[in-house]
Amino acid sequence: MGTITKRVNSRWTSWQVKIRRKGQPQLTETFRSQGDAEAWMHAVEGELDAIKVWLAIDAARAKLVPYADLLRAPFSLLIDRYIADVTPLKKGRSSETARLNALRRSALATYKMAELTRPVLAQWRDARLKQVASGTVLRELAIIQNIIEIARREWGLDLAENPLVLLKKPTPAPPRERRPTDAELDAILREAERSRGGFLRDVVVFAIETGMRQGEIAGLDWRFVNLSQRRIHLTMTKNGSTRGVPLSRKALAVLESQPSRSGSVFQGATPEAIKRAFQNACKRAGVKDLRFHDLRHEATSRYFEKGLSMMEVASITGHKSLSMLQRYTHLDAGKLAHRLD
Repeated sequence: MGTITKRVNSRWTSWQVKIRRKGQPQLTETFRSQGDAEAWMHAVEGELDAIKVWLAIDAARAKLVPYADLLRAPFSLLIDRYIADVTPLKKGRSSETARLNALRRSALATYKMAELTRPVLAQWRDARLKQVASGTVLRELAIIQNIIEIARREWGLDLAENPLVLLKKPTPAPPRERRPTDAELDAILREAERSRGGFLRDVVVFAIETGMRQGEIAGLDWRFVNLSQRRIHLTMTKNGSTRGVPLSRKALAVLESQPSRSGSVFQGATPEAIKRAFQNACKRAGVKDLRFHDLRHEATSRYFEKGLSMMEVASITGHKSLSMLQRYTHLDAGKLAHRLD
């Protein structure tokens, strides 16, 4: 049974969660908010109830074990090494690190590698599908499969096969077609003014005007901004290709309003900070089922509504194929009607 204890010191208040199961070691985590503490406790307990097996945590969880002992090591050790050695080399390291840290806190991380079998992973998959969307589970399974595969090929994990290879994967959800209404955007922008960090309103406007991804906006440096030519040169993109992004008048105004002209354009706007701030603003504004990435969808659709060609839009957004762009072209018929006159 899990318990939550409020802890107060001179600097901040925290909530400590302890989960105890008879005959098993205790899991403990500390959070800065009571809501996060309760969410973690319920998620872990739900996984434990669904899987019905909780193996002991290896005493050496804080360090790597010898190769000969990897089968007896908990999965958490492999996650730790993956975070340290593999994730930093990826462009999406920030979001992947957050996902891995969540996996590190889950009940699955306590399993010894010899016990991380296909039936156990199937139970975990089914339990997760009751908690999150199929796309989230697919991404988590892909990371788990990659961790185990690297451990087999490079770290000396003596497994004859990767248990994820033949595991049935969830069916991907249909592509999202969510576009915010003008009223929703107005409400979000009003709430964004009150967000911590002071960057959210500018970031939301900039995302809609440029179609840039969350990570691209968070990582934007003044070295790649040319105000006089009204363009941005992106070198580190998700698909590995460089591209130029033209600046509309609104996007240019956002950049010119920033207090600094060196280093990061949007100070304090990390990918995780943008995500959390946007979620909170939507909640306060009463806007449901809207994600920050939907702003890229909105920007891309607006480009088509303004009459840009497929190639012009692709050069701005960085989409590699026609099929990738087609899922973003759910255009507003009302905005297109005047072009039929």
